[in-house]
Amino acid sequence: MESGSAAPGPVPEGVIRLYSMRFCPFAQRARLVLAAKGIEHEIININLKNKPDWFFEKSPLGLVPVIETSDGKIVYESPIVCDYLDDVFPENKLTPADPYEKAQQKMLLEQFSVVSNALYKVMFAKKEKQDATELKTKFFEKYQKLEEVLAKRNSPYFGGESVSMIDYMIWPWFERFIIFDVLEFLEKTPLINAWFELMLQDPAVKETFTEPDVHVTIVKLYGQDVSDACDYGLD
Repeated sequence: MESGSAAPGPVPEGVIRLYSMRFCPFAQRARLVLAAKGIEHEIININLKNKPDWFFEKSPLGLVPVIETSDGKIVYESPIVCDYLDDVFPENKLTPADPYEKAQQKMLLEQFSVVSNALYKVMFAKKEKQDATELKTKFFEKYQKLEEVLAKRNSPYFGGESVSMIDYMIWPWFERFIIFDVLEFLEKTPLINAWFELMLQDPAVKETFTEPDVHVTIVKLYGQDVSDACDYGLD
């Protein structure tokens, strides 16, 4: 939906409505959790370059993801959305029950935010046709600490022996390594690479996955300031 679109009607009973954007990594976090937990939901995609006025009533910052319930509850910001879904729908719990393990995942998410920030610096430098060599080196210094986390935990996933919330929270950026031009670093971190291959087989990842060539095209369209880039691939 874009500027001028009419606001959607009430959320159907027993359904979660997700306001999303098809190619947004933050929104993909919510889609991964919805898929992993088998939560009945509907998706309304927002054109983030041309947002409808009514969307700011759902999201004061105009960002996705946002979820809305049939009784009018609204939750936004991706970590908060995902935690809310995991609490309200306790089946197939993704967050550890142990408080310390839960805290560890929260701390790792904070650590990952440093990695993702470094990724965007690389991408923006390349967009401006600047030499990104030093920025990629700085990225790798931060990124390889995640390899150390897996080595210390001695587990296939960042949360342990099975996929959990932290894996879904960081996956969207790995799926987009190709657009950040850092895909070669996977080969330099064998434990992360093994995790990456496992995640590709995860049902929720498969359901929300976007092919690399589509990610590349979307970045090009956004770079050209195409207003309806978010609709790429739709008939």
